[in-house]
Amino acid sequence: METINNLFLIIAAAIRGLFPNPQSIWADLTLNVVNVIMIIIIIVLNILVLAILERKVASWVGQRVGPNRIGPHGWLQTIADGLKLMGKEDIIPAGVDKFIYKIAPMFIFSLPIMALAVIPFGKGMAPLNLDLGIFYFLAISSISTLAFFMGGWASNNKYSLLGGMRAVAQMISYEIPLLFSLLGVVMISQSFNLGVIVEAQKSIPFIFLQPLGFVIFIIAGMAEANRAPFDLLEGEQEIVAGPFTEYSGLRHGLFWLGEYSNLLAMSALATTVFLGGWQGPGFFPGWIWFWLKVGIIIFFTMWARWTFPRIRIDHLMHLAWKVLLPLSILNILLTGLGIYIYRLVMGG
Repeated sequence: METINNLFLIIAAAIRGLFPNPQSIWADLTLNVVNVIMIIIIIVLNILVLAILERKVASWVGQRVGPNRIGPHGWLQTIADGLKLMGKEDIIPAGVDKFIYKIAPMFIFSLPIMALAVIPFGKGMAPLNLDLGIFYFLAISSISTLAFFMGGWASNNKYSLLGGMRAVAQMISYEIPLLFSLLGVVMISQSFNLGVIVEAQKSIPFIFLQPLGFVIFIIAGMAEANRAPFDLLEGEQEIVAGPFTEYSGLRHGLFWLGEYSNLLAMSALATTVFLGGWQGPGFFPGWIWFWLKVGIIIFFTMWARWTFPRIRIDHLMHLAWKVLLPLSILNILLTGLGIYIYRLVMGG
């Protein structure tokens, strides 16, 4: 277990040992390539698991039969779905902006790979240790707004354009309370570095110090990942399928896979910032605790998706601007007041 827990460090040391100069640009480049490959493997495995788990949770919540034909108890259904998507014809409608139309699905799928690069999966297991880790994560995640708009605009379809504009409105609206919900953690830990934030939770996870911030983050994170009941950009009864209307085959699948990748990224950030990251009792390695916590958050979001109905667009905006935003500002004020009182008490 200890060897597995230090796998990342072993690989890094082995790569740097191949080069005589520890500061060699080739050593850094090779290590970065290995990091990217590891993150891609994590995302692919995540998609294979979450796609079937989503349907199993849906059948459990709805008290109905889920996938039960392909593989033992239907657990190989995801592989069949992937093969089906790869075998479907790639239809490109006339009149689309072909370049933007083609790169939009790849764009949205690649962003979670970049965002996960700063997440510490265990002690010393952050692929990229940045002092501005939270800032980098949020900056990369916010770019996904462009991918939805690119897909909607390039499709040359009014329903796609409408869905893309709704995506922009929704995601920009919820980015603000999501960002503010993290400021309380930054104020307590006095750092934007995700590794430092995890270390600061050695005694107590920040979910107990920032319960309001955690609730705001989970709600806003579900909206950022376009998870129901916040999946307004693809409301079939209103705008067909939103920015995905003109996509088929594997290109449509990339949008679908991007949703699960964004869900993984948001759950990983919530685990790191509020649940103590890899911190946990010593009978499990840190990376196991990390993924167990991520799994709990993902399960909760799936349960919420198949429990609550989709809300209207006006209610969606009302929740963001008139409920979550004031609460997030209140949380910042309460955090500042709590830090001030703590310093007075400790100083006295």
